[in-house]
Amino acid sequence: MSYSLILTHPGGSHKDEFLACCLLLATHPAAIVRREPTPADLADPTIAVVDVGGQHQAELANFDHHQFPRDHPPMCALSLVLQHLGVYQDALAFCDWLEPAEWLDTRGPQETSRWLGIERSTLAKLNSPIDVTLLRRFASVTRLTPSEPLWEVMRWIGEDLLAYLRNLRQRLDFIAAVGEFWEIPSPTGPFQVLYLPRTDPLPDEPSAGLGRFIDSLPAGRTVVGLVYPDRRGSGFGMSRHNDHPGLDFTRIGGCDDVHFAHARGFVAKTSATDPARLRELLAHSWR
Repeated sequence: MSYSLILTHPGGSHKDEFLACCLLLATHPAAIVRREPTPADLADPTIAVVDVGGQHQAELANFDHHQFPRDHPPMCALSLVLQHLGVYQDALAFCDWLEPAEWLDTRGPQETSRWLGIERSTLAKLNSPIDVTLLRRFASVTRLTPSEPLWEVMRWIGEDLLAYLRNLRQRLDFIAAVGEFWEIPSPTGPFQVLYLPRTDPLPDEPSAGLGRFIDSLPAGRTVVGLVYPDRRGSGFGMSRHNDHPGLDFTRIGGCDDVHFAHARGFVAKTSATDPARLRELLAHSWR
């Protein structure tokens, strides 16, 4: 079903309803109106009511959270729209900013700061003028329609966020299907790296998603390095995972088949393609 209208509250704007509207624009490019909903609006499944109205009924396109009890897990209008689109769990896993946004909207800055383990003043230091301007401009309008600059920017944001989540899920499934965990021997004990073989077609960014894939693994597996096809050549790139200090690729900088080793030791490029040779280079990089 397509929405004829996206409705959200008037007055001040926050990140949760702004991003929720962005996501809805990406899937239902309708006008946005900022006013209080009527009973008829809430009963009409073609009108998406966001962050207002006191109802969460996805089948009626009502996405409010303010009626949830005080002890309800932090969940805002954005959370409800992400759930409706079937990408909430992936968003929690892959968008590090989502959970703090849920806490800020439902618990406020003081509790959120305590939850994050930071001073409240630190939150203000993380504000971006991009956020401030977009939210202020959104709060100043009562209606946004297609072709208006802010409406188009919001649609772009929603499209990019959905594309990121959906493409990353596909990417992680691909890595799970073709990736290999290598155990590399060293004088101080073996270490593990994640190896991604060259495939046809080669992804636009071969190393994309490798770190997220490792983070999604069950606890207990320690991966310190990544090996992936070089998108600029026929060889491979090698890098540290989470900047693990055990790997120092300057140690292989003098090898004939290594054409780049960063001076800080965190990444290298090699023309080698034989897995046995790649393992040798990794072993020589361990310190």
